[in-house]
Amino acid sequence: MVQILAGVDTGGTFTDLVVLQDGRLGVQKVLSTPDDPARAILQGLTELDVLEGLHVLVHGSTVATNAVLEHKGAVTGLVATEGFRDVLEIGRQARPKLYDLSARKVPPLVPRSRRVEVRERLNERGEILLALDEASLQEALDSLQEAGTEAVAISLLFSFANPEHERRVAEAARARGFYVSVSCDVLPEFREYERTSTVVLNAYVGPLIDRYLSHLEQGLPEHAILRIMQSNGGSILSSTARREAARTLLSGPAAGVVGAAFVARASDIARLITLDIGGTSTDVALVDGQISETTDGSIGGYPTKLPMIDIHTVGAGGGSIAWFDVGGALRVGPVSAGAVPGPAAYGRGGAEATVTDANLVLGRLLPDAFLGGTMALHPALARQAIAPIAERLHMSIEEAALGIVRIANANMEAAIRVISVERGCDPRDFTLLAFGGAGPLHACELAAALRIPRVLVPTTPGVLSALGTLVADTLKDYVRTVMLDAPQADETISRVLTELEEQGRCDLQREGIAPERIMLERYLDMRYVGQSYELVVPFDGDRAAAVERFHAAHERRFGYSDPKEPVQIVNVRLKARGVNTHPVLEHREVVKDAKAVPTGTQAVIFADATSTTGWRTYEAARYERANLLPGTTFNGPAIVTQYDTTTVLPPDWRAFVDAVDNLILVRHDEF
Repeated sequence: MVQILAGVDTGGTFTDLVVLQDGRLGVQKVLSTPDDPARAILQGLTELDVLEGLHVLVHGSTVATNAVLEHKGAVTGLVATEGFRDVLEIGRQARPKLYDLSARKVPPLVPRSRRVEVRERLNERGEILLALDEASLQEALDSLQEAGTEAVAISLLFSFANPEHERRVAEAARARGFYVSVSCDVLPEFREYERTSTVVLNAYVGPLIDRYLSHLEQGLPEHAILRIMQSNGGSILSSTARREAARTLLSGPAAGVVGAAFVARASDIARLITLDIGGTSTDVALVDGQISETTDGSIGGYPTKLPMIDIHTVGAGGGSIAWFDVGGALRVGPVSAGAVPGPAAYGRGGAEATVTDANLVLGRLLPDAFLGGTMALHPALARQAIAPIAERLHMSIEEAALGIVRIANANMEAAIRVISVERGCDPRDFTLLAFGGAGPLHACELAAALRIPRVLVPTTPGVLSALGTLVADTLKDYVRTVMLDAPQADETISRVLTELEEQGRCDLQREGIAPERIMLERYLDMRYVGQSYELVVPFDGDRAAAVERFHAAHERRFGYSDPKEPVQIVNVRLKARGVNTHPVLEHREVVKDAKAVPTGTQAVIFADATSTTGWRTYEAARYERANLLPGTTFNGPAIVTQYDTTTVLPPDWRAFVDAVDNLILVRHDEF
């Protein structure tokens, strides 16, 4: 029997599906169902006629992300060491906007009335100074029950050094029927605020993820295996995701970066900036040989120390709404029209102008080619939505539409600068890999603004995040705080790694990974003595070599290093990877001097500084992506249509199809 594997990415506007069956890929996009995301998934699988024969479903979910951003998580309580229940409120001194006098901190996910204390105390080595007081524990749990608490986060002082007290509190809380999240399991790492914030996030979204995955599993065949993408770019079983829900906070965007790195490797491109433009947001990341990770992320202003792909997100997508601020300036996003009612052009009741409406007015989206012609777009409704903006700005509808796109592009450009220029990387040394439903619409203009010489549009850009779920390995991250000076750390590092490696192998084997497919990657968090924060460096067993790598990494990141300064090892990390079988992208013979045959022309508006209006209408050639053979070249202006996206090639750009059918776009002076 042929195994059917499906990857799913649920977005704000569309739910994307990629199915691998007998070596062939099938794709499908359906409108998302925000009230019940599982409904769109099951609809897509049914339309692809694979639901009953499904073997594995890997899912990138936004359920956890949306719950945090919209403050719609479970009613959560926090159990802390006596005297430390306000750590969430105190936080850090750092201000996100240093000179903003009206800045406001995000409110804690757990109000003070549901933050309770237990009498106990450990020292920094995990030695018991004050034994856990059972009476205070029962009193704390009574208080949480009376407050209607559903989920309990447990974060006791120095529990990363000795989890005994936390485990006892967790046992008592589970006996009361709470959903329990305990820091010694979620994040056994020092720094009270970040550790507490992470375990609270896990508790806050845990019951929602648990219920959602249970509901989705009920709609799948009994034999089907459900796996969930994590923020670190790997997948885990749904049963694990229910316990460690915070690991899924960036699962959808992470899948996109994994998919981008996969298709770029097939074209022998190792350095890329990923550009994922969906209906609601734009996610960007940098891949310099390998995917960049961070342990200092945040969701909606709430810190999390769980490893995640280093992704920067802005509220700019196809559904982003154009509006005027109090000063009368035109803004775009972050509010989105979403899937319901969607952009005005969808004809589903939307009345506000969006980026999609602007692209349709500019001729960059074709009414008869959206989703392969299965979904009609309405230019008249798009113009009607933009008309009030044009009237207020005293300009034509076309000029207003161009302004909306320019503002959206400026927001996206700023996001790319954050993960490149601000990290010391020159965008001119990278390839911009565009995907998502709207990525190829905006990629060339963004590349030109940042002087990025080349754009890659993969074969299935609109569903690349769904493809990323299928090519992702099984991945488990572990960390242990040791806090030792480097010369005295060898014995401790060896002991801790042995324990973590045993745990990693056992966990992956429980996930169904064969021992020969398990790879272990070792890392150390290091810093100069006296520093507040550390850098993660690979560790191959040679502590002296790791110190040298730290000096080099510090020089790259901060422009300074001093080999004479003593180095401290803060955390020991292990990444246990279960290497999955990946689909292979077929290499086809490149046809020398192959020419593209247009299917027609389309009037498209582009900015033109030489024109008195600031814009100019071009007759752009129309091409069907499926008709472009490897080796085909053509010049802009051009519009390339396919089922899952539209690619816009401005004037002065040229396109080339490579051996794996990736579309390579370059400026004429770079070709």
